[in-house]
Amino acid sequence: MHNRIILVLVLLVFSKICISQSGNVVYVFDADTKIPLQDVSIQVDDKLLFTDENGFSNFFNSKLKSDSIFFEKAGYSKKGLSTKSFQYPVSIFLNKRITSLTAINITSGNSRNIFKTISDLDIHLRPVNNSQEVLRMVPGLFIGQHAGGGKAEQLFLRGFDIDHGTDISISADGMPVNMVSHAHGQEYADLHFIIPELIEKIDFNKGPYFADKGNFTTAGYVDFRTKNFLSDDFVKVEGGQFNTFRAIVGINLLKKVEKIKSRSFYIAGEGSFTQGYFDNPQHFQRFNGIIKYHGKISPSSVATFSLTAFNSRWNASGQIPDRAVAGGLTGFYGAIDNTEGGNTSRYNVNAEIQSNVSNGIVFRQQLYYSRYHFNLFSNFTFFKGDSINGDQIRQREYRNIFGYNGSYRKINTKSTIKMESNAGLQIRYDDINDIALDHTKNRTSIINTKKSGDIHELNIAGYWSQRFSFSNQLNITSALRADYFQNKYADKLNYSTLQSDQFVISPKIQFNYQINRNVQLYLYSGKGFHNNDTRVAVLQNGKKVVPPAYGADIGTIIKPGKKLLIQTAFWYLWLQQEFVYVGDEGIVEAGGKSRRMGFDFSLRYELLNNLFADADVSIANPRATGVNRNESFLPLAPRFTSVGGLTYKKIAGWNGSLRYRYMANRPANETNTVIAKGYFVTDASLNFTQKKWEAGVAIQNLFNVKWKETQFDTESQLQDENTPVSEIHFTPGTPLFARLSFTLFF
Repeated sequence: MHNRIILVLVLLVFSKICISQSGNVVYVFDADTKIPLQDVSIQVDDKLLFTDENGFSNFFNSKLKSDSIFFEKAGYSKKGLSTKSFQYPVSIFLNKRITSLTAINITSGNSRNIFKTISDLDIHLRPVNNSQEVLRMVPGLFIGQHAGGGKAEQLFLRGFDIDHGTDISISADGMPVNMVSHAHGQEYADLHFIIPELIEKIDFNKGPYFADKGNFTTAGYVDFRTKNFLSDDFVKVEGGQFNTFRAIVGINLLKKVEKIKSRSFYIAGEGSFTQGYFDNPQHFQRFNGIIKYHGKISPSSVATFSLTAFNSRWNASGQIPDRAVAGGLTGFYGAIDNTEGGNTSRYNVNAEIQSNVSNGIVFRQQLYYSRYHFNLFSNFTFFKGDSINGDQIRQREYRNIFGYNGSYRKINTKSTIKMESNAGLQIRYDDINDIALDHTKNRTSIINTKKSGDIHELNIAGYWSQRFSFSNQLNITSALRADYFQNKYADKLNYSTLQSDQFVISPKIQFNYQINRNVQLYLYSGKGFHNNDTRVAVLQNGKKVVPPAYGADIGTIIKPGKKLLIQTAFWYLWLQQEFVYVGDEGIVEAGGKSRRMGFDFSLRYELLNNLFADADVSIANPRATGVNRNESFLPLAPRFTSVGGLTYKKIAGWNGSLRYRYMANRPANETNTVIAKGYFVTDASLNFTQKKWEAGVAIQNLFNVKWKETQFDTESQLQDENTPVSEIHFTPGTPLFARLSFTLFF
């Protein structure tokens, strides 16, 4: 059966690659590198169009009323051209510059993504410098590491303790990052296989309102896109405290000089090593590699193909209880079980074809495959369960992921009501082998196996959305998504196989209203979901396989001054079921119904030429429903967070930033009698950039404050204790950590 599915998908991929295109075709390029530019806004008559990742846009044979067309993109000078001398297809070249907020307008085109303007500004002004900064680009999203850098981060957003990804959908180049029914926890999302310097753009949004985003899109989604082109070959080296070293190289394999770059083929690799700031050496090492091709395969079709490889191993100090530090048993950066740690790897094959048709139709076909391995040793409770050997566990799995994404987009500009239709088919199949939970000792011996089995999980989804644009002011998008889930679990300990099936319908609607070029209002509502771990879903007396989430956002995007941009949102989200993963027992506990409501605020301000300020504030009131109010607090859910800073940005010369992040105190248990303490941490960076080289210094925790990055109210027992104790267990945050970098471009 699997072979037949793959054959059908291959036929779908190659069914649309030779379609002709014509019309008022425009390509936009970087004037220096000749690389195609994505998301360039094109103002033509009363329409606002955007270029795709190939720099392509099409006016669809429309008769132009105006004599001028304007092209604009963050990081480039605005360009206006007369259409009288145009001979299509035409190539446009934009010059780099530091964007001023005076050139930013609120446009109806931003209804494609209400965060588009902020996202474009942030990625232009605040490029990603390390793997942790990748997710911090999303306003209001916080991360916490509690296993020495090799494990996926814990995530927080919109009143959610998302754990490792239960309520946020994360993808990279169209491939899912989240791992369903993972050995460590549902929707484990490890982004460390992405090389930060290769990130081209970050597409994100909040809430369950987007038809092409399915499982786990309750708090929102994040989609990372890596570069199709390298502007230069480069070598970068870093060195810092705690015996930290990192090196990355990127090489173009096509050296031919062309008037424009219509194809690219490059290879890049990254190696990292650190002993870490913990008392016990971390011996962390990570290796990443990528080979990527992007180019035309016909006049109307572009293909992208990539191979990526990731391997990481580390030692970890784990979580330590407050009483162990207070009693002098261990230091703030110490450990109770210093044999924790693990290793993981992921290998990806990704192929995509995009075909543009003259009548405004775009087809995308994607096939991907991932081979994944995970092996983690942890000890949350120390000697509570086994007073002699300790409670260390190993969670492990081997996984194959097969997937297909197909989409269709049609823009109709001929009627008075402009329409955009989107439809798609998504298939994902996870083949998980030897997923197990073992009781171990000192990471060397297995005492017993608690769980062992094989999981087969299939998700087939189809979606449709229709956008109507009225008078370039009001946009209405209605959408419907349908998902089918099939879960199978073969229990190797009980010699049994169980299966469950569920079908889910998710309606969504969006309203965007542009009052003028400086004010836009929006109202979104829709249904989303996160599915349950297969090992729980298949049980007859288990929880629902796919509990729903219902949400609504009402907000504004305004530009009250020439150099000030503000975005606000009041939001509400209700979930039918909260799931809590109990790692040392390998079970999922049901937390019941919950609701969250809150307010988000984002500000971008140009203080002086080349000097920018930004701030994001998130306020949330997360509560369980159907229980006594005094017991309705959601453990570890953030209630008040803020990030922001100052950035000085120039094309060449000195660049720098000073940034803060703040998380307020929050409940650590249902009764709010145990508190997870907040923190305020400041980071800084300074770089000197020239055409052929760049040197810089980055400092985390500039003022060297002691802070707890992750915290849990856990019941544990130390070796000399007679009874368990419940209190805060934490992983310490990074102390002052400075590193130097040097990059050579050639």
